Amino acid sequence: MHRIPRRYYWLAALVSAPFLGIVTAFGVATPLNDSVVPLRTVVEAIALPPAVEPETPAVPQQFWREERVQAGDTVAALLSRLGIDDTAAVEFLRVNREARSFHQLRPGRSVSAIIGDSGKLQSLRYAFSDNSQSVVERKDDGFRVTEQPLNLRPRTHMKSAEIKSSLFAATDAAGIPDNVAIQLAEIFGGDVDFHRDLRTGDRFTVVYEMLEGMAGETVRSGRVLAAEFINQNKVYRAVYFEDAARHGGYYGADGKNLRKAFLRSPLAFTRISSGFTSARFHPILLKWRAHKGIDYAAPIGTPVRATADGAVEFEGQKGGYGNVIVLHHQGKYSTLYGHLSRFAPGTRSGARVTQGEIIGYVGMTGWATGPHLHYEFRISEVQTNPLSVALPTALPLTGTALVQFHGAASPLLARLDLLRNSNLARLE
Repeated sequence: MHRIPRRYYWLAALVSAPFLGIVTAFGVATPLNDSVVPLRTVVEAIALPPAVEPETPAVPQQFWREERVQAGDTVAALLSRLGIDDTAAVEFLRVNREARSFHQLRPGRSVSAIIGDSGKLQSLRYAFSDNSQSVVERKDDGFRVTEQPLNLRPRTHMKSAEIKSSLFAATDAAGIPDNVAIQLAEIFGGDVDFHRDLRTGDRFTVVYEMLEGMAGETVRSGRVLAAEFINQNKVYRAVYFEDAARHGGYYGADGKNLRKAFLRSPLAFTRISSGFTSARFHPILLKWRAHKGIDYAAPIGTPVRATADGAVEFEGQKGGYGNVIVLHHQGKYSTLYGHLSRFAPGTRSGARVTQGEIIGYVGMTGWATGPHLHYEFRISEVQTNPLSVALPTALPLTGTALVQFHGAASPLLARLDLLRNSNLARLE
């Protein structure tokens, strides 16, 4: 064994000493003071996947429509006029025995429907009597029909609209039921000819009732309570009032009776195809001759109204008039309705009729080249232009009835003022 020289021990000690010192230094070093170390906040954007909003299910739209049953209506024709495109509903109403009230549709009765945005029937109500209605509802497994009592309560509505093309177009745009539009035409029909007097920009305001069931559902429209019609800047107002004897009618703000002895037109809505003139080329006789009446173009079956109270003087066929009715009215007045397709039940010689009562239906019997009504207004048996003659009016309110009228009319007239002022403010 060799001995290591002593000088190598000293050399090893000298070489290893610094490394031992370094190791020792790291082992005993005190922590650095945190206050002398600068701190810096770093904010970095982290890419996240885009948030996906949960899809909101589309709420199905529903529409409410109302129509009156017309003469000759079938279930299919009625649903089509209501805007319903639903063959399943038509078939159900046609064959289901529980829907028998729809098999005997009565002209003039109200039918209302709730329709889905695809034209499918959701609910159908037909008031087949004054106290009962048939209700058809769509269920998950098909349709169900029930008969329900008409326990109705009125709710007052107020709306206004502007004429852009026709009265019906304006009421449709404002969501006003067709029955209310018809009432407006009847109320102001003695002063405004809705066939030729309307102008773009004419305005109207109406306060009317909607009749609701016990659950709050709308069943049908009710009576017009008050209305204002501005035609060619002339203002007409009407308020409904019943006297102590429960006789109701429409009156102006001063209590003047708005009911004319005669309606201007025997048809609710149509167009004049031939006016009153001393010279017209006759399409059948092919020669010039006087036309002593007004021709109203309308589809076959359109109801024809008596323009005034009176008695049936003649009912039957008469030459070029075809099926014709002649009514005798108070004093020297009479009216004639020609080219009818048929007569209304109960319309016979000697029978009494009231103003607005349906006496027949439009046709094209006699000398007619198309479906229309020929209407004559006679004074002492002389044909007179009904569109220009001054029509007599009914008696105004007086005495106690007039005082009662002003008390009842005041809040309704205030509503008309409120709606008119609101409209003017919006326009300004």
